[in-house]
Amino acid sequence: MGDPPANFALSHAAKDAWQPARLRVVAIWLWSLAGLVFLMVIVGGATRLTESGLSITEWKPLAGVIPPLSQADWLAEFANYQKIPQYAQLFPDMELSGFKFIFFFEWSHRLLGRLIGAAMALPLIFFWAKGLLPPGFKPKLIGVLALGALQGGVGWWMVKSGLSDRVEVAQERLAIHLSLASVTFAALVWLAASLKRSVAQIPERRLPGPRWFAGGMVLLVLLQIGLGGLVAGLRAGQAFNTWPLIDGYFWPPLDKLTLLSPLWRNFLDNILLVQFQHRMIAYALLALALAQALYVSRVATGSRAVRRAWAVAGLVAMQAAIGIATLVLAVPLWAGLLHQAFAMIVLGMAVAHAQALSKAP
Repeated sequence: MGDPPANFALSHAAKDAWQPARLRVVAIWLWSLAGLVFLMVIVGGATRLTESGLSITEWKPLAGVIPPLSQADWLAEFANYQKIPQYAQLFPDMELSGFKFIFFFEWSHRLLGRLIGAAMALPLIFFWAKGLLPPGFKPKLIGVLALGALQGGVGWWMVKSGLSDRVEVAQERLAIHLSLASVTFAALVWLAASLKRSVAQIPERRLPGPRWFAGGMVLLVLLQIGLGGLVAGLRAGQAFNTWPLIDGYFWPPLDKLTLLSPLWRNFLDNILLVQFQHRMIAYALLALALAQALYVSRVATGSRAVRRAWAVAGLVAMQAAIGIATLVLAVPLWAGLLHQAFAMIVLGMAVAHAQALSKAP
């Protein structure tokens, strides 16, 4: 057979040149989405710490984009807030100016959620229609979009729990809300990092031990973030503000950890146990991160995996120090937000490390 026509060769060369650029554009989009979800978690933390989450008592997916514009609108919103237990029991002296302050946090949180939905759905439609998505990405991105939609419903389900018979949202619903956001963030980081590797083609040996370590780290970080949601929901960080002892013990007596009946309620409602289990998982996470770094250093000497594993360990150690400071200071706003932000940084690094090992040839 003869050589292929020149125009055929040129078209294939152009296609090969376009492939990295196409992947890079999709990767930038995914990293941007991950950044928006990161910001969403921080704004959500500020909303919780400022007691702002119940300031909007209705769910208006479309009309809620526009905040109150007139004095009459503000008074109507304030009147709705005055009907719920939080106002009567916690803030009976609140004036309209104070209500506007907490309203701003919750409105910003919801607006950012809508922005993320649009930033996820509209480019997805465009990339899909133009055939720019890498093979196998369509169902994965549909799954991430579904997670985002579910997050909106779970957010309102959480808010509803605080509109009657309570002065705050249910802590287990807050933990689920935060965990879903974290899983969405992790999925976006995973997909974006996979595209970066597709472009760079970085060789790295496939080793089952480090991959198991890395996967375990991701799962344990997600568990710890969920437990942190319980701590935040119960305001457990404002109690037992000593370290390394908690209530005078390193390991509290069993009768103090199992005060409530049935037994399972203690894991959600017992402030001592909720804070204690968050502490213990933090120790386990630090131990696992150090063990991973030491093991990877031994079996993959000189590889990028060693640097990533030590980066994960260093970030976990820094997060532990931030957590201790946050506890001892009784959760000032700046420390609580820093602790929550750093948790997402730890998660992002752990996911990037696990993803890189999963693609090793």
